Amino acid sequence: MGKKIAVLGTGANGSCIAADLVRAGLDVTLIDQWPAHVETMKRDGLRVTAPDEDFTVQVDAHHLCDLASLNRTFDIVFLVVKAFDTRWMAELIKPYLAEDAIVVGVQNGMTADAIAGIVGPERTIGCIVELASNIFDPGHVNRSITRAKTWFGLGALDPSMTPRVAEIEAIMKNAGRITITDQVKSSKWMKLMVNSMLPGHMLGLNNSEAIKIPGMRDFMLKCGEEALRAGQIQGYTIEPIFGLTREDIEGTNRLLEMLFDKIVKDVGTTSIDMVRQDHMKGRKSEVDLINGAVLEESRKRGEEAPMNAIVVEITRRIRNGELSADPSNFEIAKAMMQDGAVAKGVTA
Repeated sequence: MGKKIAVLGTGANGSCIAADLVRAGLDVTLIDQWPAHVETMKRDGLRVTAPDEDFTVQVDAHHLCDLASLNRTFDIVFLVVKAFDTRWMAELIKPYLAEDAIVVGVQNGMTADAIAGIVGPERTIGCIVELASNIFDPGHVNRSITRAKTWFGLGALDPSMTPRVAEIEAIMKNAGRITITDQVKSSKWMKLMVNSMLPGHMLGLNNSEAIKIPGMRDFMLKCGEEALRAGQIQGYTIEPIFGLTREDIEGTNRLLEMLFDKIVKDVGTTSIDMVRQDHMKGRKSEVDLINGAVLEESRKRGEEAPMNAIVVEITRRIRNGELSADPSNFEIAKAMMQDGAVAKGVTA
């Protein structure tokens, strides 16, 4: 009998992954907290529009409130929710896990330890993801990166789980390319570092547009420099991500630029990143757990991360309605750079 799989959180990326697994003939339950999205999927199926295809699959979709009455136990759970929803979602699904179940956090941010702390490290596998998509209409996700260009990194947090990484690889290869790593936490910080360099959202622009503003590319790279330093002082190592090899990263003296240019190229010129989507929808974003994590980890060790602090502060003002996401916000950022005391006053 095949493994029973749950995709918990079927927003943009979760929908893309779930659709690929369903098309592969796997036993997949989709669980989400957006009522209209679930009802549309129940009625019409899940539509995915990608650069190279447009298809609809019939899916087994359920509301969060249905979980208690489903009477199902899951062998594999892909947790594809916002980083700040990790803990309560892990607690929610814990009673429905098989004894030897595996939970995989397919998320931004450093969420793997939080999941392991709830379901146990012996049931947790870490994941790094390169997948760009957006969803504005229920039941219809727009995927910016083809499946062939989508990439996932997988690794065990606990040595006891190393042999089981192959189980997840066999499933997730239906949604993208896979790399196995024995340094999954360092690799996740590498992805966080890349995400920290993508604050085009605070200007209401995608990042390929944002770098055309004089000085913005340099600002973005400085965010990455701070994140790299914050990772190093935590003991994280530089690891290849996005399908790059160790030779790729060790053979360059422009690591940040290489990673930055690769992600901007891979997601294309029409993608709308997750934080920008959140601004457009008036929702809380993950910035506090990305740029804010850089700031927090730096300050724990007596250092500052002023560029990331600026991103956190401008994002806070956008969320509070004090600013709109607009290119003019870079003028505010430049003023804050000149007045270091402003950035130092930001709380992560």
